[in-house]
Amino acid sequence: MVSNQNEASLGPLKGLKVVEFAGLGPGPFACMLLSDMGADVVTVDRPGAKLGDPSRIVNRGRTVVLADLKDPASRQQIIELLDAADILVEGFRPGVMERLGLGPTELHARNPRLIYGRITGWGQQGPLSSTAGHDIDYIALTGALHAIGTEDGGPTPPLNLVGDYGGGSLYLISGILAALYERSQSGLGQVIDAAITDGVNSMMTHFHGSAHRDQFMTSRSANTLDGGAPYYSVYKTLDNQYVAVGAIEPIFFAELCRLIDLDLSWCDAQYDTSRWPDLRQIMASQFAQKSRNDWQKLLENTDACTVPVLSLYEAADHHHLVARASFEFVDGVRQPVPAPRFSRSTTGITQGVPKTITLIENVLRRWT
Repeated sequence: MVSNQNEASLGPLKGLKVVEFAGLGPGPFACMLLSDMGADVVTVDRPGAKLGDPSRIVNRGRTVVLADLKDPASRQQIIELLDAADILVEGFRPGVMERLGLGPTELHARNPRLIYGRITGWGQQGPLSSTAGHDIDYIALTGALHAIGTEDGGPTPPLNLVGDYGGGSLYLISGILAALYERSQSGLGQVIDAAITDGVNSMMTHFHGSAHRDQFMTSRSANTLDGGAPYYSVYKTLDNQYVAVGAIEPIFFAELCRLIDLDLSWCDAQYDTSRWPDLRQIMASQFAQKSRNDWQKLLENTDACTVPVLSLYEAADHHHLVARASFEFVDGVRQPVPAPRFSRSTTGITQGVPKTITLIENVLRRWT
C-alpha cells in the first residue's frame, strides 16, 4: 500500500523526524529504510536538484527541501529544522559540516537530543579519513574483496552490497536505533561514526576467528563458504544456467545425493578436502544432465538446499516471492517492499520518489 506522506506514517518509527543531507550510496539507502519503517525523512538538497525519476528507488518516501548551505539565511532555516529533528544523517568528508557551522558541537548546544549520524568510508579520523573512495576500496582494505572470487580468477566485486549497504547503511541504522534507546534513558543524543571499513571488519568477524584457528585459506574458492566446498557451490546445468547448492549439514547433503542419484558413499567424503576435487567433478557431471528448471522441479520443497540461480528479472517473478508479496509497483516501477516485517507496526512505502519541492517553513509547521 502506498500512502501520502502527509497522512499518518506507518511503521514502528512513526513520529520520528529525520533530516538527511543529500548524498549517494549508503546514506540514502539508510534513510529509505528509516522511511519504510515510518520515520518522517526530510532530504536537504542543493538548489537546482532534479527530482521525479521513479527508478531512483532509494530516494522514495521523502520530503525534499532545497537549501544553499553556504548562504547564512538558508543555513539558518536548516538549523531551525534541526532544532526540531530527532536524527541527522550526513555523508560528507570529515570537517565539511563543521566548516558550514552544522557540526555536532554547534547543533547539540541547541538540540541536545539530536542523534547525529555520520556515514563515511574511512571514518571520521585516521590517515585515509579525508581521501575519496568507494565501496570497492573499502572492502579491499578490509580483506573482504580478496576473499571473494574464483580460484583461477581475481577478486570479484560483490556489487556494492558488502561495503555501502552491509557495512555502511545497516551499521548506521543499528547505531541510530541503539542511540534512540540510549536517549530514552539519558535524554541526550550523540554522534555515530559509521565507517564502512569498521562495518565490513565487523562482518568479517567469523572469518577472523577461523583464521585464528588456521581454518581459513587465503586462496579463493578454498573455504567452505567461498565456493571451495563442493556442497556449497554453484553448478552449470544442461541449458547453461546454474543452480546453487548449500547442503552443509550431513543430513541435507545425504538428501541431495539421494535426489541427484549420487552414490551415497560420497557422503563420507563431504568434509574430506582431499576428495573435494573428485566430488566436485562428479556433482558437476550430474547437474549438467538436466536443465535448471528440471532441477528446480525435482529439488524444490526438499531439504537438499538447492535452488535455481535467478537473474534480477526472474527473481521478482519467483512464486515464493510472489506469494509473500515481496515486490510492489509504485509509479510504474517494481520495487522491493519494506523489510523486515512487523506483527503489529505495519510498514509500507509511504510514497514513491518525490516529484516536488517542499518549502522549509511547511516542514517546520508539520514538526513544531
